[in-house]
Amino acid sequence: MTQTGQRAGRITAAGAGIVAAAVALGVAELCAAFVRPQAAPLIAVGGAGIDRTPEWLKSWAIRTFGESDKAVLLGGLVAGVAVLAALLGLLGRTRPRWAAAGFAAFGAVGAAAALTRPDAGPADAVPVVLGACAATGALLLMLRPPRPVLAGSQRRAFLIFTGVAAGTGVLGRVLNARRDVAAARDAIRLPPPADPAKPLPAGADLRVKGLTTFTTPNKDFYRVDTALTLPQVDPSDWTLRVHGLVDRPFEITFDELLRRPLTERDITLTCVSNEVGGPYAGHARWLGVDLADLLREAGVRAGADQIFSRSADGMTISTPLSAVLDGRDALLAVGMNGEPLPVRHGFPARMVVPGLYGYVSATKWVVDLKVSRFATDRAYWTRRRWAEQAPIKTMARIDVPRAFGEVKAGRVPIAGVAWAQHRGIDAVEVRVDGGPWRRARLAPVPSSDTWRQWFLEWDATAGSHRVEARAIDGTGAVQTERRADPIPDGASGWHSVVITVT
Repeated sequence: MTQTGQRAGRITAAGAGIVAAAVALGVAELCAAFVRPQAAPLIAVGGAGIDRTPEWLKSWAIRTFGESDKAVLLGGLVAGVAVLAALLGLLGRTRPRWAAAGFAAFGAVGAAAALTRPDAGPADAVPVVLGACAATGALLLMLRPPRPVLAGSQRRAFLIFTGVAAGTGVLGRVLNARRDVAAARDAIRLPPPADPAKPLPAGADLRVKGLTTFTTPNKDFYRVDTALTLPQVDPSDWTLRVHGLVDRPFEITFDELLRRPLTERDITLTCVSNEVGGPYAGHARWLGVDLADLLREAGVRAGADQIFSRSADGMTISTPLSAVLDGRDALLAVGMNGEPLPVRHGFPARMVVPGLYGYVSATKWVVDLKVSRFATDRAYWTRRRWAEQAPIKTMARIDVPRAFGEVKAGRVPIAGVAWAQHRGIDAVEVRVDGGPWRRARLAPVPSSDTWRQWFLEWDATAGSHRVEARAIDGTGAVQTERRADPIPDGASGWHSVVITVT
């Protein structure tokens, strides 16, 4: 056989492996549409990978890719599958049974990943298994003699299985799209709050160019979670179960929830993954049922110290019970900035507890509240040794001027936001090049549960300068200079930016 023929044979075999893998993914995607989206192989394996990823690597991914981290993960999985499938195709030229065994091993790994996902049942393994079987059959048919020349029968096999991969994949996506609850969400008309939020005080938004707005639009609100596919929960099927260490466990439907007195509050949320000066904080006006009232209705027993909550996709979060019962405006929220919760932010219902990082307080797509003890029920993050009690640390962030930006000499605005939810912000101080601290002007706020804008004018002179900011919370405590990583209970340190004045 000529060298050209050998090269063509290798390309053919590698391509057959990739097409076979595409068939596996397409067939599995279609089958998952009849089971549940989380049973699709990329979602199952990706979710299992997230669970086993070291915390430092998760933090790096969030810091580096932001809200695109899930797309990067799935893209990396697809690339890895393609490479391994191509290698199996090459192996199949001479050892087809070994190549078939390789695809079977893929299927076993995928099935194991699917079965270990939260709330998984035996049916979750079916899509991956069928996909692996389809891939094995496709590979053997595409690599059957004559080889390595792509004869007519082989060419037809390639075309047929490429069509199968594309067709099943597209059909599976279409069927999964039918689960979309956007129409059901759009049909909801939220009732007016029985306890409305106070009007925002005049001047709460300083309207400085480049400064983060006081209220974050829903489309711009940060999203950090482990869900590779957004749970699509139809409100007509949704129920919340309240049980555990309570005297009167009960369940409540979405319609029943909306018939209760609703509370509206302005609350700023912060993600524990937020680095010093990071973007993972946002403010919204939330509408929901008082969470403490729900728990009191159930009758919390002595000895309980946590709320062990579960989302529709099986995610678990532990919330300190004392933080919900101490009088703060903890909500089971159904609305965000005047509309039903967006799906990406927990529709139809989520928890919002001011003053705590989201990983212990902000369960999205929540379906189960178990009053429990930290010693008996360990949630997703607490099993990974993140702090059980996670009050948000005091933080000041500089939004203007931007890091490494250039400004003209003269009067330059320095502005940003500061937060210490449930303690409030009493002051923000700014210094330039290590000089004396100067007090910034603070915007008024509706409560201590929101962030606060601040502003200072600086007489800038030509050169490179370092600007630092720190906050003082409502208890009089000064934000610490000590640098700490987000793990295990939130980042700390002063935010600083270096700018050039021309």
